[in-house]
Amino acid sequence: MATAGKVIKCKAAVAWEAGKPLSIEEVEVAPPQAMEVRVEILYTALCHTDVYFREAKGQTPVFPRILGHEAGGIVESVGAGVTELVPGDHVLPVFTGECKDCAHCKSEESNLCDLLRINVDRGVMIGDGQSRFTIGGKPIFHFVGTSTFSEYTVIHVGCLAKINPEAPLDKVCVLSCGISTGLGATLNVAKPKKGSTVAIFGLGAVGLAAMEGAKMAGAPRIIGVDLNPAKYEQAKKFGCTDFVNPKDHTKPVQEVLVEMTNGGVDRAVECTGHVDAMISAFECVHDGWGVAVLVGVPHKEAVFKTHPMNLLNERTLKGTFFGNYKPRTDLPEVVEMYMRKELDLEKFITHSVPFSQINTAFDLMLKGEGLRCVMRMDE
Repeated sequence: MATAGKVIKCKAAVAWEAGKPLSIEEVEVAPPQAMEVRVEILYTALCHTDVYFREAKGQTPVFPRILGHEAGGIVESVGAGVTELVPGDHVLPVFTGECKDCAHCKSEESNLCDLLRINVDRGVMIGDGQSRFTIGGKPIFHFVGTSTFSEYTVIHVGCLAKINPEAPLDKVCVLSCGISTGLGATLNVAKPKKGSTVAIFGLGAVGLAAMEGAKMAGAPRIIGVDLNPAKYEQAKKFGCTDFVNPKDHTKPVQEVLVEMTNGGVDRAVECTGHVDAMISAFECVHDGWGVAVLVGVPHKEAVFKTHPMNLLNERTLKGTFFGNYKPRTDLPEVVEMYMRKELDLEKFITHSVPFSQINTAFDLMLKGEGLRCVMRMDE
């Protein structure tokens, strides 16, 4: 491409300070260095993590910054040493990576790459410790190695999944974070057998993706647990057969679920990040074979407490990160699941706005309206 090796000027949504609306600015995007790829972003979605880091209440504030990590794009140019991707390839950027070289990447069980594991505090590229974004010569920081709220971004090759060019990027972009996290938590980690009863705690986008996974696995009874009764109607589209609101009961919700299911559910997937829900998810699974999977990220002071007998009675507690998917190896096949119509992504995408209206997308999420808002870069 004519732009290869040159600085590109383009539009990006910049977070200048905590809690303030993003500002559309012209930024300079430097060419990719060794093992890096410059990507033209065509569609980017908003995930709750972007809202959380814009607010910057519970973590190290890193500003000015270009947020965004759920997206689809096309390779514009590649840096030295990049052999797997060429200009024109369709890719999904992912907030965690796969170097294919470390002990984790070589393990069939792990997707926690030593080199490219998520780092929310780092605002620079790992190769040289510099940012590829500037405004008037001053650096603008990156976010989780992706920074997709920009028409062009620079990403380490290990954080890009090369996908089928026939796949519509405005749909499959949502697979680069939340939907894959929930789906994989059920299919790859909980692994419910056909005929299982499954409980899903938290019915946001991640929880509903976990629910979709339970439906795909052949679970005839799927119990949604949420504090918001309005979530039940939407959850029915994802296979929810029963709904429990903990506020409707005087006893702990795990006891309610055990009574409802004659001893406990076969699988439980927790997608809220609240430690009480985590404990409930574990204590509601059936002794002898029940498995609970934790997906939500807890408060840093949180402590998980349960009686050891709950484990000794052959209940299993597992955690998962990004649904146990290896980004480069596994995500292309998740895209193919969509292409084969085994996975419905359209029902997760409740809003679509032009990139210039990105703050509208933030407002929708802060109000709890909708699941995913996809923004199109070309207006």
